[in-house]
Amino acid sequence: MNQIIKGMFAGAVTLGGLYVLSTQGRTGHPGLAALKGWRYAHRGLHDAEKPENSMAAFRAALENGYGIELDIHLLKDGNLAVIHDTDLKRTTGREGKITDLTTRELGSCHLGGTGETIPTFRQVLELFAGKAPLIIELKADDNVEALVDTAVKAMEGYDGPYCMESFDPRCVHLLRKKYPHIIRGQLTEDYFASESKLPLPLKWALKHQALNFLTLPDFVAYKNRDRKTFSNLLVRSFWGVAGVTWTLKTQEEFDEAVQDGWIPIFEDFRP
Repeated sequence: MNQIIKGMFAGAVTLGGLYVLSTQGRTGHPGLAALKGWRYAHRGLHDAEKPENSMAAFRAALENGYGIELDIHLLKDGNLAVIHDTDLKRTTGREGKITDLTTRELGSCHLGGTGETIPTFRQVLELFAGKAPLIIELKADDNVEALVDTAVKAMEGYDGPYCMESFDPRCVHLLRKKYPHIIRGQLTEDYFASESKLPLPLKWALKHQALNFLTLPDFVAYKNRDRKTFSNLLVRSFWGVAGVTWTLKTQEEFDEAVQDGWIPIFEDFRP
């Protein structure tokens, strides 16, 4: 019996050690310093007149001294559009997917019933021109490598602080493999508390950041509601990886997150 107990204990210790190793990230990227100390407006500084991920919302964020978080999709013609959902219904009221549109068709997609239309990524880069940092979320469909390659190419010659992040670890892994100079982040949350339809093992691995050994993220971007987890204690305190948290809805949430050392992404108020 003692041998069985000892064997079980040894196995548990081994598995625990492997898990700790799996949560490691990359530290020391020199570009991270330029991203810290900023407040980031989630999809721009948006409201009823300035829809999310619109040029009006991005201008408002820039004018008020904020960095921004924004989402990019790959269009049918190989260019990049700035929009959160793949499905166009919620943001534009029209049927279809953003990945089926061309750049020319973006002008007919009005956001939130306003005169604002879906911007191209190039328009946003020209607006910001390095004046404030960008947190760029890669929204992958069945086009992971093409999306990553196109996004990286779009940033060639861009003079200003930025990073790239994704919920899809394949995107972050490709950034590590092909473009290690870019600051990369793994977006995640408690998938068991969400409506995610991912397989249970993948939910567990993403929630507990057990795939970090494949992606070696420079930062973890964790949902604020779920951020007080054991995995974040390991990733941030033990391994020293930077943390971004989203989406902060009140000044109290904002202040607590900043005090805890998280880079803040906010929405629906102005900190």
